[in-house]
Amino acid sequence: MTNTIKTALLLGLLSGVLMLLGEVFGGGQGLVFGFFFAVVMNFGSYWFSDKIVLRMYRAHEVGAGHRLYEIVAALSQRAGLPMPKVYIIPDASPNAFATGRNPQHAAVAATEGILRVLSEDELAGVIAHELAHVKNRDILISSIAATLAAAIMMISRFAMFFGGGRSDEREGTNPVALLATVILAPIAAVLIQAAVSRSREFAADAGGAVIAGGPHGLANALRKIESASKQLPMHANPATAHMFIIKPFSASGFANLFSTHPPTEQRVRALLQQG
Repeated sequence: MTNTIKTALLLGLLSGVLMLLGEVFGGGQGLVFGFFFAVVMNFGSYWFSDKIVLRMYRAHEVGAGHRLYEIVAALSQRAGLPMPKVYIIPDASPNAFATGRNPQHAAVAATEGILRVLSEDELAGVIAHELAHVKNRDILISSIAATLAAAIMMISRFAMFFGGGRSDEREGTNPVALLATVILAPIAAVLIQAAVSRSREFAADAGGAVIAGGPHGLANALRKIESASKQLPMHANPATAHMFIIKPFSASGFANLFSTHPPTEQRVRALLQQG
């Protein structure tokens, strides 16, 4: 299934979920509100999902002369890609991701921690992996999935506080709304799982090894990032965990619902078989 079809299905599924939730919480008026909210979300997630995710992590853009910018520039030229925007995330845990709606509107973001932990060769391997996602056009579907899942989780929190628009006359609460609240987070996780397959990580690893000129830098980086991030977890929004090169580790088991990354050792073995 192409990313274009996946994107259309994901946006359609979101519309259905939001309209259903609107009816559960607000009846006929809620259904209408859900429809208009879905229209706004579909438009916003397509055009602005990258900006939303970058702002979520307080990322700031860097330019020529910065170490990360120069690595991205060299590898983008080697990959035959337009120069993406380059961002730094103020977080000590090592990680990175790419976002944007297409290669002409792409961005690569890396944490301050990854710049401290990795060598030049390892960092080049990570950036090459992210550029492979850009080249494979994975970034639109992953960014939209993150935005939509985050929106559904936000609705879940809203429902938890307000309990829905229609109350049970005897209990004073809306059990249907409360039940819907319980299942919203798994729905968001299913959206991520349906949109983003684990095979895309293997494909980006393989493509990144080609762009970087060899698999060893990325293989070493993956092991180092996983080890360091266990010691220094990144408290990432679970809805965006699939975007990072390594799943952000946190104290919350809830984030495991959203895990789309293959085991790191499997990725390393597949990489080293290329070399």
